[in-house]
Amino acid sequence: MGFHFRFGPGDLLRCRFSLSPRWETQEAVRVLLRPHRQGYHLPWIRQVRAAAEGLDLRPLWLLMPNKGHNPDFLSPPPLGPSVTFEEELARIRAYDPEPVREDLRRSLACTPGALESDIGRRMLADPARAVRELADLYEQAWEALIAPHWPRLRGLLEADILFHSRRLAAGGLEALFDGLHPDLRWQEETGTLTIDKHGHHDRTLDGQGLLLMPSAFVWPEVVGGYDPPWQPTLVYPARGIGALWTASPDRAPEALARLLGRARAEVLCALHEPASTTALAHRLGLAASTVSTHLKALRAAGLLVPSRHGHQVLYERTPLGIALASGSPAGDVPV
Repeated sequence: MGFHFRFGPGDLLRCRFSLSPRWETQEAVRVLLRPHRQGYHLPWIRQVRAAAEGLDLRPLWLLMPNKGHNPDFLSPPPLGPSVTFEEELARIRAYDPEPVREDLRRSLACTPGALESDIGRRMLADPARAVRELADLYEQAWEALIAPHWPRLRGLLEADILFHSRRLAAGGLEALFDGLHPDLRWQEETGTLTIDKHGHHDRTLDGQGLLLMPSAFVWPEVVGGYDPPWQPTLVYPARGIGALWTASPDRAPEALARLLGRARAEVLCALHEPASTTALAHRLGLAASTVSTHLKALRAAGLLVPSRHGHQVLYERTPLGIALASGSPAGDVPV
C-alpha cells in the first residue's frame, strides 16, 4: 500500500518547485468541508464565512471524496513556477470534454449517493456544461475566498520554496524529502519516494521529474499522484502555517526605530521569513511603493539581500540585519 514515485537518473535533475493559486482555491473549498483541516485556519474561516455562505459549493464538494478519485481535469499541475489563477482557469475551460464524463463518474462513485444525486446526474448528462459551470464556480470561490488573501498566502508559499530549495542544494533529495512531511520516505538505494497512506499508486517518472508544490490548505495531509499525461506532482503543507493568520509582528524596538526610522525598522523586523515587496506591503498595511523604497534603503545599508524566484524577488536579512532586528550585541553578529 502507498503511493510510489520511482526516479531514474534523469528525474533527479528535473525536480522543480511551483505554486498554484488554483490549487489553493480548491483546497480552501475542501477545508470548509473537512473539520479536521480547519485547525490553523479558524481566523480565515471567520473572515470568509459570509462570502462562503453566498456560494453553492455542493458541486465541488461532491467531487472531493474522503477517499478515492478526484477529477484530474479540474487539477492540472501548473506549467510554470509562478502562474496566475486566470492562466490556470483557462486550462480547465479549454479541456476536451470527451474524457470528462468518465473522470466525473469515477469521482462521484467514491462519494455515497453522489451518482444518484440531482447534481451528479446533471454533470454526467452534459460534461461540457459541467466543465463550464465548475470553472465558473472555481472563479467565484477564488474571488470570494482566496484573492483578498493571496498576497499573504503567496508570501508564505514563496518563503517555503526558498527554504526547501536551499535544503535541496545543501543536502540533496534525501535532505529535502526528510523535511517535507512525516509520511514521506525516500529510499536512495531504489530511487523511490513513498507516501505512506491508504490506496495504491505506482508511477515511474520516465524523465519528467517531480513537481513539488507547497500548500497552505493541504495540511495535515500530503498529496501525490496524477496519472499520465499530467506531470507527476507532490503537494505538501507549507512551513509556517501556524502563524499565517496571526496579526502583524510586534512593533520594532524603539532603539532600532531611532536608528533607522520607524517605518524602515518595521520592514526589517517583518522579514522573519524571506518575502516579496507585495507580501510585506500586505503584512504591514503599507503601499507597495513605500515598502519598495524602504527595501532599497535597507539593501544599500547591507541589511538585506534579494534573491529571484521565477518572476518574484524575495528579500531576506543579512547577518547584520538579523543582529539589528533581534537586538544582538555587535560582537554576536555572525561573519
